[in-house]
Amino acid sequence: MTMQEDLLRRVRSYSPRFLESAGRFSEAAVLMPITRSDEPELVLTLRASGLSTHGGEVAFPGGRRDPEDPDLVRTALREAEEEIGLPPGLVEVVGPLSQLVSRHGIQVTPYVALVPDYVEYRPNDGEIAAVFSVPLAFFCEDPRETTHRIDHEGRSYYVPCYRYGPYKIWGLTAMMVVELVNLLFDAGIETGHQPASFVELS
Repeated sequence: MTMQEDLLRRVRSYSPRFLESAGRFSEAAVLMPITRSDEPELVLTLRASGLSTHGGEVAFPGGRRDPEDPDLVRTALREAEEEIGLPPGLVEVVGPLSQLVSRHGIQVTPYVALVPDYVEYRPNDGEIAAVFSVPLAFFCEDPRETTHRIDHEGRSYYVPCYRYGPYKIWGLTAMMVVELVNLLFDAGIETGHQPASFVELS
């Protein structure tokens, strides 16, 4: 079984956690693009510093659901095309991961997807400062720079903060990454217990 076949099998057979809070929050979706390659990479964005929410932060392409979107998969594909110029026809959506609520009170559903490794991304200058990719193997080694505590839905999570080149990957984005690598590689990255040292998330 190839790595891609294993990825497809694991995500499609996964039962993510869906929140029992439908209607309480605005809905959003993000795409978690993984390149089709021998050493798959995860595609991420650096949001423009001038944005009112999550400005200057690393995130997956995505955004709020429009009334015209028939479902959240469409939201993720539409936003990825608008933000980084990723044509929906090149994307194979595999399945969702667990829903999260952002600190701005938005319910976010992440969708794992496969994309070609030759895409020339065109970042929307008004929203995206950069598009970059990180080998999935990088996260498997859990090379965290620090650990943040995130209080979410009544529970505390101790989430890695990663540094990849000039990019800081943390917060909800890091929570999604941890769930992904635990699912795909049995990485065993634990977020439910306080490690020996961590910093409070301000």
